[in-house]
Amino acid sequence: MHMNTPFDFNQDARRIVYVKAVDVADLPAEVQAGAQGLDHLYAVHDAQGQQLALVADRRMAFILARQNDLEPVTVH
Repeated sequence: MHMNTPFDFNQDARRIVYVKAVDVADLPAEVQAGAQGLDHLYAVHDAQGQQLALVADRRMAFILARQNDLEPVTVH
């Protein structure tokens, strides 16, 4: 590729999702009941902030994202 060759940055764009810890106490009662004594769960969100999944541990969140051809990134 030459310096003046146009490059479409969207052609290889990864579909990034964000993984963050969520306090179970902040979740709806029905979700809290299913948390089986855990203090926090891990939410997977898309770039627009929509929650895609809620899982028991960080490792599972990353596995889930990668199995769906998504690139997980941790949010602090």
